[in-house]
Amino acid sequence: MSKLERKKMILVTGASGFVGSKIMEVCRDVVASPSLRNASQEQIKRIIDASGADTIVHTAAISDTGICQENPEASYEANVQIPVYLAKAAEGRKLICFSSDQVYNGLEDDGPYTEDKADPANVYGKHKLEMEERVLDICPDAVMLRAEWMYDYYLKKSNFFMNMINAKGSVAFSSGQYRGITYVKEVAQNLEKVITLPGGVYNFGSETTKSMYEVAKQFIEDMGLSIQLEDAPPRHNLWMDCSKARQYGISFSEVSEGLCKCARDNEAAFRL
Repeated sequence: MSKLERKKMILVTGASGFVGSKIMEVCRDVVASPSLRNASQEQIKRIIDASGADTIVHTAAISDTGICQENPEASYEANVQIPVYLAKAAEGRKLICFSSDQVYNGLEDDGPYTEDKADPANVYGKHKLEMEERVLDICPDAVMLRAEWMYDYYLKKSNFFMNMINAKGSVAFSSGQYRGITYVKEVAQNLEKVITLPGGVYNFGSETTKSMYEVAKQFIEDMGLSIQLEDAPPRHNLWMDCSKARQYGISFSEVSEGLCKCARDNEAAFRL
């Protein structure tokens, strides 16, 4: 096969994780990276070179905010140092890194937030913001995706969808908090368009004008669930304006529509 005919391959880090495994399932021409935990710059360069990939999608991270707060050194290595190593080793390959809506949790206004301002208030958010800045300094063509809380029918990890389906008695969400939550399948389905994005930072996920309480209420009603909904104390908004990515054809279902889509996709699994 000539160079012109060669398939363009995508190297996925964190391929066994929540986001990475969905990308491996949905997307074509993907190859899984071995674990990058404690990897050196030289080891990462060898992994990238051996993969034959044209694009690197970095999903691996320590994303539990509590763990990051308790172990800032481990968070820094996973969430800043490894992506910087990837950027240095990319050498002209397209690099896509998953960041987080947590970069907005220290802002004083209520949102929705655009990409031009950020003020993280926890270790995880601070490290993600530093990662964005350092990677883009090395690779201006890299794409940073500020991702939302993602969900799926996924028994091994707590997420909005499974919390609602498996709730015993009651759940609590705040009528004073606004944020997007995203069906992870739609994240993977958007990857082909993400690869063509110009370098920079993008808010990435579903949007809504409803509070978390209103989203939960509608989902309970739409699914006919026997769950009592309580109004939780307000929390800081993580409410993003995703219009920048939308200009390039990146589209997601509205939050409530995405939840119903996930339910339909997994109807047999939980026997609605």
